[in-house]
Amino acid sequence: MMNVRILAVGKLKEAWQREAVAEYEKRLGRFCRLTVVQVEDERDDRPAATVKQKEGARLLARIAPTDHVVAMAIEGREYDSVAFAAHLENLSGRLRGDLVFVIGGSVGLDEAVLERADEQISLSRMTFHHMMARVILLEQIYRAFKINAGETYHK
Repeated sequence: MMNVRILAVGKLKEAWQREAVAEYEKRLGRFCRLTVVQVEDERDDRPAATVKQKEGARLLARIAPTDHVVAMAIEGREYDSVAFAAHLENLSGRLRGDLVFVIGGSVGLDEAVLERADEQISLSRMTFHHMMARVILLEQIYRAFKINAGETYHK
């Protein structure tokens, strides 16, 4: 069973976001070992570069050398759900460590995190709040596992 980790900056503040994440954690339990790790965010009254660097250091401290790191970045590659499912299936046979998705904070990911990443994926060319991105990413991971299992999932 694949180990999937979501590394995200900041705590979910809204109850509906926490409930959605908990629901997808429960659903994904039959397909993978999922861990969602939140790292502390920086106060946004500091320069963006400082915020990115400090949050980036916290994220990088949670990544092992063998992990396959996917940075969630608007400039990254876009997939439709079927292609994303195929990509995860392909990765599952090659992983040496965990599959780690990294979601930055309100000012994005530090360059050091992007350099460590094995790939960059975009949820959309649209910008989503980083808390919303966590929910959307989990839903797409769940959808991918359902597709790969040959199970139906609403369209």
